[in-house]
This record gives sequence, C-alpha cells and structure tokens, in this order.
Amino acid sequence: MELKDQMREIGAKARKAARKLSTLSSAQKDHGLKMIAEALIHHSSLILDANQKDLKEGRQKGLPEALMDRLLLNEMRIEEMAQGMRALAALPDPVGEVTGMWKRPNGLMIGKKRVPLGVVGIIYEARPNVTADAAGLCLKTGNAAVLRGGSEAFYSNLAISEVISQAAEEAGMPVGCIQLVRSTDRSAVDELLKMNQYLDVVIPRGGAGLIQHVVNHATVPVIETGVGNCHTYIDSEADMDMALDIAINAKTSRPGVCNAMETLLVNREIAPQILPLLGEKFRAKGVELRGCPQTCRILPEAVPAKEEDWSTEYLDLILAVKVVDDLDAAIEHISLYGTKHSEAIVTNNYGKAQRFLEEVDAAAVYVNASTRFTDGGQFGYGAEIGISTQKLHARGPMGLEALTTIKYIIYGNGQIRN
Repeated sequence: MELKDQMREIGAKARKAARKLSTLSSAQKDHGLKMIAEALIHHSSLILDANQKDLKEGRQKGLPEALMDRLLLNEMRIEEMAQGMRALAALPDPVGEVTGMWKRPNGLMIGKKRVPLGVVGIIYEARPNVTADAAGLCLKTGNAAVLRGGSEAFYSNLAISEVISQAAEEAGMPVGCIQLVRSTDRSAVDELLKMNQYLDVVIPRGGAGLIQHVVNHATVPVIETGVGNCHTYIDSEADMDMALDIAINAKTSRPGVCNAMETLLVNREIAPQILPLLGEKFRAKGVELRGCPQTCRILPEAVPAKEEDWSTEYLDLILAVKVVDDLDAAIEHISLYGTKHSEAIVTNNYGKAQRFLEEVDAAAVYVNASTRFTDGGQFGYGAEIGISTQKLHARGPMGLEALTTIKYIIYGNGQIRN
C-alpha cells in the first residue's frame, strides 16, 4: 500500500473512532486510563527493551547527551507515565460541561457546552513519554489521536503505542482511537499536515525546525507550541541565595527541555558580587558560559557571546549571560530575543515584580521561581499536550481544557425567526 493510502486509512479509522469516543461517559474513559496505567507497568520490560534499541542507534549516530537524556526510559519514567494516566483519570472531565446558559427575549435558551476537538494529530521529537502523555490527554477529552514521533524514538514509541492502544480497546474504547504513524519517511509528516478531511488540528512538539515546517506546510489548523528561549533576570534587589538557587535550577536540572533557561540577565549593580558565585556553580555543573563584554571581564572563563547566542535555544549545558543596566533593559532584551515561552525575574521589589508581570509578553511569567515549572503536571493538569506560545485558543501548558472546543446548544419551544 502506498504511503498516501496508508495515511488515509489511519485518518479514516481515527475519524470513526472519534465519533464513538465523543459518546463515552467520564467513567468509561477513566476506566480506560486506569487500565492503560496498569498495562504500561505490566509491559515495562517490553518498553525498556525497545528503548534500548533506540539508545543504541542514538549512540551510533552520536546524538548529544541532552537528546539522549530526553530519549532515555527507565523504570521510574515508565512509572511516571503510568502515574500520569492515573492523575488524568482523577481530574474532572471538561467534556459536557455547560459553561454558560442565558435566555433571550424570544424565549430561546442558549448555552455553551464543551466538546472534543475530534481527531488530533501530534508530531513530536525524541521524547517517548510524549506518546503516553498525548494519548492519555486525548482519550480523557474524547479525542482520537494520530501520533507521529521522531525516528530517534521509533522503537520506544511503537512499543508504548501498542501497549496503550491494546489496553484502550480492552477497556471498551474504539479501535483506532490511538494510532502511531509507523513510517519514518518525512513525507508521512507532509501527508498528515494536509489531511483536512480527517484531522481537526495538528500540534507540533519539538525544535524550531519541526515547528516551522509544520506551520509553513499544514493546511490542517495548527496549534503552535513554542521554542523555549527562556530568560531569568536577576534584579539589583534580589535575594542573593535565592537567585543562585533559581538560576542553577533553571539551567542545569534538565537542560534539554524547552522550559530550561537559555539566557541569564544580571543587573549591573549586583553583577560583580553574584557572577563569580554563579560562575563557580556553573563550572561545577559543566556549563559553558557565553557572555557579553562585561560578563567576560568578571568571568574570564566565559567566551564572548555572538549575536546569535541571544536568540539560541541551546537545549544543552550552554548559557548566554548578559549584564544589563536596569529592569527596562532586561524587558527590552526579552522583548527582542524571547520566544514568548517562560520568563522570570528574581527581586524583592514588589513594584518591579509587578512591572515584569505586566510588561513581559510570554505564556508563563515568574516572580522568584524557576522557569522549569512551566509544565502541565506542575500546573496541576496531570500532563500536557505541549506548551503553546501563540495567543489563539490555547496558551501555555495545554491540559484537558485546551483539547476541547465549544458548541452552542439552543432550547426552544417552537420559535421561528421573522
């Protein structure tokens, strides 16, 4: 069967499954999620064996360590996937919620009701846990999912999707509700992006290249998830110890994820005191620093930053550092180079904190906390389908509500329009 025919078959199955999924009760969906959680644990050895194949190929290809970390699965990460399913089952179901009801002078009762999007296509790279997160969120909200993971995680994604789809079907969910595109050919993505007859939305989750390719080539509506060129600004009135902890955590706790800090901005008044302390801690963590001229004078180990460093999402143990004059300069820098993902200020000055919250245009804006919290699980959503940096329909970590839309429901008693 040709690729185009394969993709259409997947789309047709997903569309049929979506119609049935939309009629399932919350109890039926939650039962399915709990069964999936049990299946992930029960088949963990199968999943880990598949993951070892991906890791072996990744090492042979010389993939960066940060990418290998994103690719890695172990017992703890599989347990986290299972726990994510249980957490979703415990959350309220947004589908069917009537968010408003009003009566018109002619007697019509008009309401807004939450309904599934339908069929959601998700294109992602490297992280096999996304297969489980995306499937769980879609099933909870009554959406069928067509998944296309990166070739780096092919075997892991295949194993996880097979475990999930089998468990879902055994729980009474329709055949085809979760499908993985098994072709690693790039043309499969391009086919998916034009399947308007079958898909209601496509969500890309990955690097800048993938996201731009999807945005530029899709005819299916796209929810754009964002590149994370995230900043932390240490103000002159920051608590020194707090600033050190936040900056180290934001960069080094997991450098290969989109909510990691990529640029550190430091107020010039505090720079001579805090940069040497930060430099020592970053050196101990193996972080390469790329600094402005003033940073390089304070930290001789820093290499001079180039213009492109201010706009780069490294996803690695590399950090751009710039000394700025004041809050205005920090906000200006973020406005110029930020990707509207996550931005943070460390300060004890309430007025500056409020200005930062008001004036910085990003999906998540923090005061005295690490940008690493921009995550569906951390926000209480159970999991996330991605982090939207656009402003239409959904923004920030996309949980259950973001995978629904509304329909208007109208009750009448014979009204006709004059």
